[in-house]
Amino acid sequence: MANPMLIRRLAGAVALLVLAGCGNIEPWVKPYERDRLADPIMALDGDPVSTSYIQHVYEAREGARGGEGAAGGGCGCN
Repeated sequence: MANPMLIRRLAGAVALLVLAGCGNIEPWVKPYERDRLADPIMALDGDPVSTSYIQHVYEAREGARGGEGAAGGGCGCN
């Protein structure tokens, strides 16, 4: 059977580690650094030409353009 004092110390250490992660209020990415992250070279796409073609076919099939992206405007009521 495990030592109760050891269990309490481990639980305390885990609690301190969890609470230490809550202390960072400042955002990791500064507003002036976000333009670099939005660069198309940062996209997780192995073949951008093929993806562009597939996207074109999808837009033609759906009869709409630009409705699948994450960014956009509107009221947000779906």
